[in-house]
Amino acid sequence: MSGLLALLDDVAAIAKVAAASVDDVVGQAAKAGAKAAGAVIDDAAVTPKYVAGFSPAREIPIVWQIAKGSLKNKLLFLLPVGLLLNAFIPGIITPLLMLGGAYLCFEGAEKIYHIFKPHHHDADEPEGFVPDPLHLEKQKVAGAIKTDFILSAEIMTIALAEIPDGSIWMEAATLAVVAIGITVMVYGSVALIVKADDFGLHLSQEGQFAATRAIGLGIVKAMPGFMKILMTVGTAAMLWVGGSIVLHGADVLGYGQLYQVIHDIAHGAALAVHFAEGFVTWAVTAALDGVFGLALGLVLIPVAEKVIAPVFGLFKRKKVGAEGQ
Repeated sequence: MSGLLALLDDVAAIAKVAAASVDDVVGQAAKAGAKAAGAVIDDAAVTPKYVAGFSPAREIPIVWQIAKGSLKNKLLFLLPVGLLLNAFIPGIITPLLMLGGAYLCFEGAEKIYHIFKPHHHDADEPEGFVPDPLHLEKQKVAGAIKTDFILSAEIMTIALAEIPDGSIWMEAATLAVVAIGITVMVYGSVALIVKADDFGLHLSQEGQFAATRAIGLGIVKAMPGFMKILMTVGTAAMLWVGGSIVLHGADVLGYGQLYQVIHDIAHGAALAVHFAEGFVTWAVTAALDGVFGLALGLVLIPVAEKVIAPVFGLFKRKKVGAEGQ
């Protein structure tokens, strides 16, 4: 009996330690996730544009596919790679983040560029060509997951930087909680946004009261404009986040002249208005980061079209040729 009591006492002590560890993980994850809030908002703003144009029946399945890809990005790739790089080659994380930020600048600038560039039909596609919906859906999902990878890398890196030094298992558990919590929050919000018009339609048709039906009709009428605004915000977020990553990385590497100029302009603007100084500083910084991101992205467009795309095309043709032999 005394041996059993001693065993139970040991089990209780282990359980207390485990509970304390869980509390530490959750607390650290909450703190780290809060620091990455800006990137989380960007991620939520960017994603809804990938379901625009699809039938309502495909919206939730598409969001679910992107969410699964996002979770895979975070848990299978970014978490272990981030921990290993942080432990053995910490200096490489900044250049990799800058590369990802440059990609975001390119993608955001390309979307703006194609708004003003006259559209030309592909020579291999006849006039009035309608792409296969399944193929288009796969392309959209792949593009969303690729963009999510960059934003997720930023989120995980920010979170990792906020975790106190400790065992690698504690860091891994904390990052896993951050990854799962942020993915649920982002894509749960996206699912609510993209299905809001269906909810409004249901209210307008099935509501028992006139006020309820009016609210539903208002939601239906407002959602197309809201989605356009959200798509615009998503593009702006790419430029803002991408420019911010590149500028901050340059500052870390010792080339922070432009970063400091933007900081000084934002600080001066905040002092000039004498109210809401924190918000003014953030808004001016974000705007200037976005302008820089747009300029960098426009510079990268011809580089991608004239250099990177042909190189990838060459490797792709070689691969197809090898498979055909």
